[in-house]
Amino acid sequence: MRPMVDIFPIAHWLQNYQRSIFISDLMAGIIVAIMLVPQGMAYAFLAGLPPQYGLYASILPLMLYALLGSSRSLAVGPVAIASLMVGSTIAQFAEQGTDAYINAAVNLSLLVGVILLILRALNLGSIVNYMSHSVISGFTSAAALLIAISQIKNFSGLDIPRSAPIWESFGYLFDHLTAINPATLLVGLTSVFVLWFTKTKLCCGLEAMRVPTWIAQPVCKAGPMFAVLVGSIIVWGGELDITHNVTTVGMIPTGLPELFTIQLDLMLWQQLFMPALLIALIGFLESVSVGTVLASKRRERIDPSKELIALGIANLGSAMSGTYPVAGGFGRSMVNHSAGAQTTVASMISAFLVLLSLLFLTPLFYYLPKATLGAVIVMAVIPLIDFSSFRQCWKFNKADALTLLATFILVLIFGVELGILCGIGISIALLLYRSSQPHIAVVGRVGSSEHFRNIERHDVTTYNNTLALRIDESLYFANTRYVEEYILKQCAGHSNLQHIVLICNAVNFIDASALETLENLVLKLRDEGITLHLAEVKGPVMDQLLNTTFVDHLGEGKVFFTTDEAMRELSENERYPVNNRSA
Repeated sequence: MRPMVDIFPIAHWLQNYQRSIFISDLMAGIIVAIMLVPQGMAYAFLAGLPPQYGLYASILPLMLYALLGSSRSLAVGPVAIASLMVGSTIAQFAEQGTDAYINAAVNLSLLVGVILLILRALNLGSIVNYMSHSVISGFTSAAALLIAISQIKNFSGLDIPRSAPIWESFGYLFDHLTAINPATLLVGLTSVFVLWFTKTKLCCGLEAMRVPTWIAQPVCKAGPMFAVLVGSIIVWGGELDITHNVTTVGMIPTGLPELFTIQLDLMLWQQLFMPALLIALIGFLESVSVGTVLASKRRERIDPSKELIALGIANLGSAMSGTYPVAGGFGRSMVNHSAGAQTTVASMISAFLVLLSLLFLTPLFYYLPKATLGAVIVMAVIPLIDFSSFRQCWKFNKADALTLLATFILVLIFGVELGILCGIGISIALLLYRSSQPHIAVVGRVGSSEHFRNIERHDVTTYNNTLALRIDESLYFANTRYVEEYILKQCAGHSNLQHIVLICNAVNFIDASALETLENLVLKLRDEGITLHLAEVKGPVMDQLLNTTFVDHLGEGKVFFTTDEAMRELSENERYPVNNRSA
């Protein structure tokens, strides 16, 4: 039984499955399905695909993740940012509405799934660590803003080019203000109001009336379904699709998605690889982040390796269903958790209900206005636009704040793929810049203790003939020149200096370039009558040094176990305490 549990986490949860757990999963599954049906159609619409493709992406991928995923509450399916990235990517290679467009979306799903599985096979899930919080925050806010702006065409009824930059979209809107369809705008704004009213006023009213949770919770989360219902009734009752040219979804094919025969095109894969890699990484990062937060609420942990496999297989299932990439959605996952999901059985129930909708309810969506789907998208992504992150970053670290702002602007100007690549590049460049100029502190003894601290921050005692320097960074090719120049500059200001002690408690490794620099530094200091010593060298670093001739190259220099030991042996002629406590 153990191997089965290792492969399928759901097998472990089902061992102690009880009726009460099933009821919780059933309630959560129903609530998520109520959200997922209109959201799935809206996100497919955002990706440039017919609305039924969002429903296709909400069946087999959910079931596959439910079998393989390590998160009890993560709700996998179509998500807003991935949908935007899919639409912006495929628009470069095929015209919307064509078979080539759909084939590109399916190939993108397949490629995303393959990439995730390769990352797992190579244990490279940690690659997402190179996407800093600032980059992700700036990217998410900009992408959400782009998504919201892209719905102007659906609210206005104007034929704004899909791939138009943000400034061209607004320019087109201002040039054609008189051509806005009032009926379409009214339907869109009404849908926004329904979504807002359901989420705020209705929920507060039900809570005030002490309506039972099992009734209030589904109603509060059913805002998208209410918007779909109200929008469809308005269009149907007023025949607005005929009299006022309000665009509707139209006929949605009934029935199951056919297992798609993927037309593999290696040339297309080469073109899709970089967008697929970004979609895979962002989807994995979002899924793991949400899954980790929700698991912590249960004092559990998710397994990122299993998540790579589960999300990879889910995307392969999406490709088999003939639709586009999926990931774990933040909003739906939070709803799934708060609705009481105990296991991934809740996701299976959601997938089953979406399947029933495809089999029996699609004719009811004929009069569904695209303006309502636009409203569902806008209200879903508005919470992702987070300007408070910039203020917090600015207070804590201005460089991170500028990285966030740069990523935000670059995504708006150049699009999601190029924008986030530039953001990652800026983040890596900033990392290299920081590590190329490591913090180096001149330290002195605190009172008569064995502790040594920065002379700029504490009242400490220093010595005439010995200078103790603490290097707060590993030594490698990018920063060795800076370290060498700093040490030589310090030597120039101490005429009686005989010894320099490099405190290496923060040095985790030394590369070949740094080793060569240290050897040259030993010779330069020796010519000036100064001996170089090391203190508090970590075991792995010491092992490195012992495998070379560096220790012999030190000559009279020594490697001390502690800074206190070095200073007691080397120092003489104690100076007066330095009083440079920082504010």
